[in-house]
Amino acid sequence: MNNPFDYIPDEECNEAFRKLLDRLETLKKSDNPDDISFLHELESGKMLGVLIASDDCGTHHTLYAFSGQLGDGGFHHHGFVGPAFDYLQPDGYFKTKEADISRQNAEIARFKEVTFSKIKSDYDHIKEASETKISEYREKCRLSKIDRDTKRESGVTDEELASMIRESQFEKAELHRLKKRLAANLKPLADDMKKAQAHLDSMKEKRRSDSEALQNWLFSNFKLLNARGESKSLSEIFAETAIKIPPSGAGECCAPKLLQAAYLHGWNPILIAEYWYGKPKDGEVRIHGEHYPACRGKCLPVLGWMLQGVSLEPSLDNICHNISDKEPEIVFENQWFCVVNKPSGMLSVPGKSAAVSVQEWLTTKYGPDRLVKMAHRLDQDTSGLIIATFGQIPYKVMQSLFAMRRVKKTYVADLEGDYELHGLSLQGRINLPLVPDWLDRPRQRIDFTNGKDALTDYEFLGVSDHRSRIQFHPLTGRTHQLRIHAASEKGLGMPIVGDRLYGKNSGNSAERLHLHAKKIEFTFPIDGKFYSFESPIPF
Repeated sequence: MNNPFDYIPDEECNEAFRKLLDRLETLKKSDNPDDISFLHELESGKMLGVLIASDDCGTHHTLYAFSGQLGDGGFHHHGFVGPAFDYLQPDGYFKTKEADISRQNAEIARFKEVTFSKIKSDYDHIKEASETKISEYREKCRLSKIDRDTKRESGVTDEELASMIRESQFEKAELHRLKKRLAANLKPLADDMKKAQAHLDSMKEKRRSDSEALQNWLFSNFKLLNARGESKSLSEIFAETAIKIPPSGAGECCAPKLLQAAYLHGWNPILIAEYWYGKPKDGEVRIHGEHYPACRGKCLPVLGWMLQGVSLEPSLDNICHNISDKEPEIVFENQWFCVVNKPSGMLSVPGKSAAVSVQEWLTTKYGPDRLVKMAHRLDQDTSGLIIATFGQIPYKVMQSLFAMRRVKKTYVADLEGDYELHGLSLQGRINLPLVPDWLDRPRQRIDFTNGKDALTDYEFLGVSDHRSRIQFHPLTGRTHQLRIHAASEKGLGMPIVGDRLYGKNSGNSAERLHLHAKKIEFTFPIDGKFYSFESPIPF
């Protein structure tokens, strides 16, 4: 079977997906409300999966799945496999407990909005009135003191001075008595507030405890098979991982559903592929009809268990994914830094694989005493100019130049499509903040709430063979910034040619990512010189 995390779909899977698309097209003519609702759900963005499995006679069977749940909270639709674990039965344990937690939510909301709100309002009202009375009396005392001080300055008799002292002492004592009376009036309301808050905290704690217990029940009873017929719960599977607790929706993606269904039929899985249907969602960059690997955050541990007993093809990363056989080229070097022309397919810094990175190559070339560090990075598939420093001080200086945006970088790329036909302006700026997609690394996604600023200036240079050549000037250096700004519909809506993560994989014949760091310019503070380097475009 192909590796679900790194594959090119077999034509049998592609053909099965085309048949599924044809069937979905016929549903558009349906009068069935369930079909119409299902299509709307898909069009808002869903992953669809295809699995080809073989029975003992060698006959191939095609299974289909959609990721997650439908809008009404269900797992089922005609023509698609059901869930690996159907915990949404109306009278089942999960739905019963979930309804109880929903009732608790309503009770908490009602208590906060009615009982607690009135008690707090009464308390705040009396407290504010008390503080006003105290402030007013303090002001009266202040004015009395000014009057007494004025009289003292003009001269007073001993009897008048004694009277002033008594008056001052009385006012201080009266202020103390006033505070005491008002505090006594406020105490019953404060006690009511304390009791109400304790009751509210108790209700919230019970809800939290019940929610945690329900979650633990789900993870313990959500059991998944492997090809050997063995079973493990999500709790057991994720207990062996760094995160320990299964993320929400684990086991509900396409691949686990498909494998569970195949095993329950007694079939052997031989081909699998997942395709995006509809619009991208949640800041992700997805293209309708394109195939994608299984997500790593939820599915890597799950499929690591479910595929035990299945003979898998090796990952494409290990056999053909553009690992460079070219050496970098030193464009310039001095005592503080060097500029390297990195080939596509070479890592900037050491990674998980045994492939040599630019940093390792430079360390071998110059020796460990030079303390080679990369001042910035380029994606593995991106070629072009990259700066390495020698020693800690030049490294910090160069890092500060990048942080203060005093390094001008120019990239050239080819995008899929004609920018004029897409209605794009000749030049402009893209501002789409980015965050890592923690459940599907190394992908990034757009997030306007929590994302880090990502700014890119661009200018189109021309169009040839339905591809647009573009020049990028990134003002920030976020991971995959140019690739997402190009591919996202919120950006240019045209992926970079050869982009395996965010582009059009179907029928993509590009031998590499068409993104090149062409030029880099900066003034180096240590010697005060302006430097400018340029590299020819290799595609």
